[in-house]
Amino acid sequence: MKRSFKHRALTIIVALVIIGLSALYYKNYMAEQALPDYNKNLPLTGLKDTVNVSRDSLGIPHIYATNKLDLYRASGYLMAQDRMWQMDLLRRVTMGRLSEIFGKDYVEADMLFRSLKITEKSKRVLDSISPQLKQLLKAYSDGINQYIANHKENLPLEFSLLAYKPEKWKPIHTMNLTGYMGWNLSGAWESEMILYKLKNKIDSSRYYDLIPDMKLFDTPVYQAQNSKISKKFADNNLLASASKLEGLGVDIFTGSNNWAVSGKKSANGNAMLANDMHLELNSPGIWYQMHQTIKGEVNVTGVALPGAPFIIDGHNSNIAWGMTNVMLDDIDFYRETLHPDTNAKYKFNGKWRDMKVQKEKIRISKDEVVDTTLKFTHRGPVISGFKGTDAAISMHWIGNEYSNEIKSIYELNYAKNWEDFKNALRTFRAISQNVNYADKQGNIGMYTCAGVPKRETPGWQIFPGDTGRYDWDAYVPFDSLPHSYNPERGFVYSANNKITNDDYPHYISYWYDLPYRAKRIKEQLASKEKVTVTDFKALQTDHYSKLAEKMVPVVLNTLRNDENLNKREQSALNNLKNWNFIMDKNSSAAAIFDQLFIKLSENIFIDEMGDSLYTEYVNLDFMPNYVIDKLVKGQSSQWCDDISTPKEQENFEDMITKSFKETVQTLTQKMGKNTETWKWGKIHTFTVKHPLSEVEIIDKIFDLNHGPYPAGGSFHTVSPNSYDFDDPFSVSHTASQRHIFTTSDWDNSLSIIPTGISGIATSPHYCDQTKTYINKKYHQDLFSKQKVQKHQKYKMKFMPE
Repeated sequence: MKRSFKHRALTIIVALVIIGLSALYYKNYMAEQALPDYNKNLPLTGLKDTVNVSRDSLGIPHIYATNKLDLYRASGYLMAQDRMWQMDLLRRVTMGRLSEIFGKDYVEADMLFRSLKITEKSKRVLDSISPQLKQLLKAYSDGINQYIANHKENLPLEFSLLAYKPEKWKPIHTMNLTGYMGWNLSGAWESEMILYKLKNKIDSSRYYDLIPDMKLFDTPVYQAQNSKISKKFADNNLLASASKLEGLGVDIFTGSNNWAVSGKKSANGNAMLANDMHLELNSPGIWYQMHQTIKGEVNVTGVALPGAPFIIDGHNSNIAWGMTNVMLDDIDFYRETLHPDTNAKYKFNGKWRDMKVQKEKIRISKDEVVDTTLKFTHRGPVISGFKGTDAAISMHWIGNEYSNEIKSIYELNYAKNWEDFKNALRTFRAISQNVNYADKQGNIGMYTCAGVPKRETPGWQIFPGDTGRYDWDAYVPFDSLPHSYNPERGFVYSANNKITNDDYPHYISYWYDLPYRAKRIKEQLASKEKVTVTDFKALQTDHYSKLAEKMVPVVLNTLRNDENLNKREQSALNNLKNWNFIMDKNSSAAAIFDQLFIKLSENIFIDEMGDSLYTEYVNLDFMPNYVIDKLVKGQSSQWCDDISTPKEQENFEDMITKSFKETVQTLTQKMGKNTETWKWGKIHTFTVKHPLSEVEIIDKIFDLNHGPYPAGGSFHTVSPNSYDFDDPFSVSHTASQRHIFTTSDWDNSLSIIPTGISGIATSPHYCDQTKTYINKKYHQDLFSKQKVQKHQKYKMKFMPE
């Protein structure tokens, strides 16, 4: 009996070991099956000549070809090696095909992106581009497809986990990515959506207090030029579904910085340029670092968007450029009057017009399809009013208008001077950007590249749709857009702040970021007679807060004579009093300040808004900032009155006192009773997250996430590390790349991304730049062939088959 039991037990143990080893083998196989060998030479059909690829210690590819078709075909294959699933995910977003892999929860997100008609617009643009550019896009697509064909059985693990395989890549999919970026960088719809909802809940005086006061936006990008305006917004169904993208790591917009100094302003006598685009923090990161070379024709390096072949932000042998979001109000909403007998007709200029009705089939699985309908007016998609109402809201978005960003980016890659730079950007309209410039001759500049609509009235209210009065007449001509070339002060800069002064004749936006980052950048550049690379590095990683500099004295003045502060509250107040306004990860005062700001926001708004609307409101962190900024600058507001105490009339000072006491209570719960041991980095942390890590077991098995790391900075510092107000203080957005370009010697340029070149979790280059990034360091952005070969770690060739 004992022997039998022992035998059975041993059998069970052996079986469990075999199962465990099999599971481990399968796990490792899934995780590592797509790892490329960076030293393996590969045949590539369609090549005219050999393409040499050197990768440095970070795996960044430096591609040497003899002609353009070979260059972009090889680029497609290399990008697919490292980022194939990310590319497919972005493709599915633009086409409204997320439900096929993620299920029913994404049906409305798919409807939204189908309503945007990104593919339809892409087809128009693709038909209009030159035959040469079409051929280059085809070659790039072919490189991707050869990777897919060669890896049907060893694709990245995400394809195995989600049980599907990628389809062939087409040039239209690359074109779609520009439409996706245009939508993602358009923040006006979120602002106007929540304003409309609030307008139906609060009184008019409180409502107008939410609107930013342009007179307080006193740091314009350009030194002469804006407009004088009015107010409102729209109900929605489809737009709310955009929030589903956040968990996938493809809802990326937040902000950016860029600046440049001329030769006369730099210590080495040559122009320098810096750029860091602030986007959602995820892995794989949104940018792919790449260097492309054809001797005598092009030598360009920087970052590209996975799925597109050209460098979006970078430099070639002659010029450097970088981008920040204009914050353009590029969407208008219209309340359409529907026909009493059918909601497929709407009134326009006294006549009934037929809506375009489009039947859609959204596939959930092989056996399940959701049938749905989209409707369009001449302005664009109907985004609400589907369910038997007598009115509907339609949307006019600039992304549906003709633009040609792919042509612009391609020409930027080959530009040699300011005129080439300007001419390249003439078709860059749907992705509104302030693009800065520096060249080898010491020149600098900045150009607002955006399709700025000409409107009868500013577009932040919901317009009556039964008249053509509020339709867009035209666009501000490119030559009339704000720009600057070699300004006398010797530098240009932008940080999503107000673009022009009040004499500019066209409305651009109300939704600028507050100028705290911009003021710090301007202050630091202006304070030095000559600027160095070291100065650029310090500024790009700067955690000094101009917001705190302005606000802390108001807090101290309010609380200095408060005799009701307990010992711990007095200690916390002393920390603020002795603070240098740097949001250092080891700072106690930094933790107190940002927690106080969050509490202030809650106490000012939540009693009137309620929990649900407040959560939507603070998800756009710049919205509460507008009101608090007014209060800090001495304006009064009814928002400070707590409606739960009708017999009392509270003011801003009361809100500060209440919020400060609650701040101390909250931080005590989070970090203990001793205020001297409080540290900002204990509660403000930085984790690089993979979209599939939402399923905890997958993250644990495959080690998809990296972090948390203690982090400094905040939404109000040049180096941002910002967070969602409804989920403080986990960093959700940060600089997606940092570049410092030195025109005197391109090899001395610097770069860093918060993740790594590879999207494959088991790759040594998956998040190999993260710790360097966290520690405010850079790697050299090598450019000359001599230096590239000297630092080469991997070497391979693509050979004609």
